[in-house]
Amino acid sequence: MAVGKREALRRRHERVRKEVRGTPDRPRLCVFRSLNHIYAQVIDDSSGRTLASASTLDAEIKADLGNKTKTEQAGLVGNLVAKRAQSKGVNQTVFDRGGRKYHGRVKALADGARESGLRF
Repeated sequence: MAVGKREALRRRHERVRKEVRGTPDRPRLCVFRSLNHIYAQVIDDSSGRTLASASTLDAEIKADLGNKTKTEQAGLVGNLVAKRAQSKGVNQTVFDRGGRKYHGRVKALADGARESGLRF
């Protein structure tokens, strides 16, 4: 039976989330990618709290986005979420790609976070 794109994404995401858990020591860096924007959150799953977040809609980086490609924008979001997480004392995370393949914008966000000193 053929599976639609949405259903395949949901299944992959469930498969990833079975393995990836955020703890107080290593919270989860969760990525959501829409058609036009990308969002990232650092989440402690044991308490259910979001410790830091960033997206292409943040006023702090919106001016820098200008005429950059979506992949370059994702790198800036990765830098920003890493800085915000580090200001809360988080230096190490586990990476949740949200069922997406680890390439393109998702990889650019991860690389941007690594450049800013976040480890995973």
